[in-house]
Parts: sequence; structure tokens; C-alpha cells
Amino acid sequence: MTSKNRHNLLCDIEDSCLIIIDVQEKLTSAIPDKVINRLRKNTAILLNAANELNVPVISTAQYPRGLGATEAFITQNLAESSIIFEKTRFSCLGADGFTERLSSLNKKQIILTGVEAHICIFQSAIDLGQAGFDVFVVIDAIASREFTSYESALTRLKQANVSLLNTESVLFEWLRDASHEKFKAISKLIN
Repeated sequence: MTSKNRHNLLCDIEDSCLIIIDVQEKLTSAIPDKVINRLRKNTAILLNAANELNVPVISTAQYPRGLGATEAFITQNLAESSIIFEKTRFSCLGADGFTERLSSLNKKQIILTGVEAHICIFQSAIDLGQAGFDVFVVIDAIASREFTSYESALTRLKQANVSLLNTESVLFEWLRDASHEKFKAISKLIN
């Protein structure tokens, strides 16, 4: 295995972009409380860590007129440079201006969170992978209305060679070392 291939197996703080997909009021209200609370907690951790570590964040909203606004815990914590892209296509790459914004960031790794796992997360992950990005889906920060839909999404993502990991893995792969200057600040997010 070359060092390049080995490098791509870990999230790289310099090469990452966090994408939060469709965490909207009407979608999240249809997801069981225990599941959506886990997603909110872990998405907030990732969003706060991204802000602390200067990892760019992009968010999407699927047909907000019908499915509601992006949840406040996201909008209130997005950096000024972050954009919420409205879309009707299920893949985030279908949102007007999204591809151009992503290209302008010059990042190769995509960290995906949001809903629903078997629809917008899955289609976005596949499209992003086909576009040449290394895609990492954060399994404790995605959800579907039904557990079987979530499970089938994980199975299909794994079959498509998309990297599956959890929130803490992302954080500590971004840091790589306990001597990192932001280690204490990031560690506090998970305690």
C-alpha cells in the first residue's frame, strides 16, 4: 500500500469539508426521538469541531418550503462563510451552485452527516465518490425514519467502498496527536 492510499483512509484536517445534509424540522420530526437526538448531538459536535479547526462546512436543505427550515442548532453555529444550499434533487451535487462552492474549497475529503441515510446521504455519497472525492459517512450522525432503511443504507455504502466511521473517529483523525494545540478544546466537546 502506498503512503497516498494509507493517507486516504484517515480524515485529514487540511483536506476535509463537513457537509450537513437536510437536517430540517419536518424531516427530523418524523425520526424517532432517541435517533434524532443522537444525530443532533453528534452533528453539533462535528460542527463545533469544524469551526474550531477551520474545516469548511456546507449545509443543504431539501425543498425547505415543504420540509421546513434547517434546524436552529445548525444555522446558529454556521460560520459566516458557510452556505445552506436549497435543493430538490436528492444528491447534494444537484443543488444549484453546490459543485462550484465545493470546488472552490479545494478539499478532497467529504465528511457527510444528516438525513435521510437511505436517500439523500446515500445518493450524495455515491455521487461525490464518483466525482473523485474520498467520502466518509459518520454513522452516528445520520438517520432515517425507519431503522431498516438506515441499515440498508449502511450495507449499500459499505458495498460501494464508502468509509463509515463515528464522530469521535473524525475528531481524533483531524487532530492526529494529543499534543495538537486544539486537543483540549475538541476533547471537551465529547465529555
